[in-house]
Formats: sequence, structure tokens, C-alpha cells
Amino acid sequence: MTNSLITIISIVFVIAIAFALASRFKLSNKYERKPTKLSSWNRQDIGEDPSSDGNTP
Repeated sequence: MTNSLITIISIVFVIAIAFALASRFKLSNKYERKPTKLSSWNRQDIGEDPSSDGNTP
């Protein structure tokens, strides 16, 4: 009983430390790529209407 309690507490502690470190050290945006031209799917993701091309009112 005591060993399992210690094991559970240490697992929770390690997971909490891992999340704290992950939130502190963000990966750089070096590998993030943004498309030069938005596809209709990308336009929907940012809330634009893909049926209009932007030239018509």
C-alpha cells in the first residue's frame, strides 16, 4: 500500500515537472511554415469565406 502510494505520487510529480518544463521552453518558430497563398481550407480556418475571391463586394 505504501509503495504504491509513493509510486503514484512520484509519477504525478514527474508529470507535473515535465509539463512545467515544456511550457517554459517553447520550440522556436524556425520550422513553422506559412503558405504563401492561402487555400480554401486555410481560408476557412482563419474565418474567411472561400467562395468569394476578395475582388467582389
